[in-house]
This record gives sequence, C-alpha cells and structure tokens, in this order.
Amino acid sequence: MNTNSQLINGINVDALKQFAGAVVQNSNNGIAKFQVTTEWNGGTKSASSIKKMKLGEQKLERDFEILIDEPAELLGENLAANPQEYLLAALNACMIVGYVAAASLENVHLKSLRIETKGQLDLRGFLGLDENIKPGYEELQYTVVVSGDGTQEKWNRIHETVKRTSPNRWNIANAIQLNSEFVVE
Repeated sequence: MNTNSQLINGINVDALKQFAGAVVQNSNNGIAKFQVTTEWNGGTKSASSIKKMKLGEQKLERDFEILIDEPAELLGENLAANPQEYLLAALNACMIVGYVAAASLENVHLKSLRIETKGQLDLRGFLGLDENIKPGYEELQYTVVVSGDGTQEKWNRIHETVKRTSPNRWNIANAIQLNSEFVVE
C-alpha cells in the first residue's frame, strides 16, 4: 500500500482509496472481526482486554486493556468510566473516524471536531423494580460540532455519509441479533 502521499487530517487518502479498491476487488478484504474479553475485578470493576482482530485474512495483534468501574453512588470506586460512558464514547469515536475519513476524501481540512452524546436511563429497569421500565435508553441525542475549510454542501454530504456508514451508529440505531452462551464452571 502506498504510504508516501500527503496526509489530510492525519489520513493517507491514497492508502484509504487503495484499501477501498482492494475491498471492491475482493469483499473478504473488508471483513473485520473483533474480539474483546472482559473479566470481573471485584465490586463493579472489570477489565476488558483486546488481544487480536482479523482484517480480511490478516491476523492483527492488539494489546490493549480497558478498565471499567462505576461511581461511588452506584456502588463503585470511581476508578474508571462506567459501561454507559464507554458505550457513548465508542459511538462518538466511531463517528469521529467516519467524519475524518469522509472529510479527507472530500479534501476538507478539519480545524476541530467534537461530538457530545447524551442519554438518560431509568435505573428502575436495571434494578428490576418495574417491569414496564426498559433497562436501556429510549433515545440518545448527539451533537456534532465541526470547523474547517469545507463548504456547507460538503459538510452536509460528510454528515450524511457518516450517518449512513458509521458501524457503531448503525449498531445502536438498529436492532441487531445478539446471541449468548452461558457456561457454569
């Protein structure tokens, strides 16, 4: 893959186009498989480890750990963000990648980009206190604030592209099949 081209917003546009072309040539090149393992660390604490992923036929080594906890008011030690905050952060980060890539393909140079996402849970659902209360969000609200040298037409096109193509946005906005296996050792 050519890595000598000019970067736009930190993205090698030629490499991005080459990758997209490789996926057009062979759709298997665009299959990304992810795996995260989370272990309980006592109380409300857990640690998620990311050790590998697969992109097409490539096995990629990863070595990351994400710590999760709850605030003291929710019986945690407030040592890390909680699962809901990570969910919203993952949504925002995925869309950020989309905005940066789409802007770069449009030759739009970003000055700043920020996404703020808000949601409200009724914990009566989580606590099982009222079967009529859902344990999850009824809705999420996000605001994208961007600046750069794009025209309004380009910004609109970039925004619609991200809304249409962001994997995490899609996964949250649409029902997906969630299969479980439960093992007692």
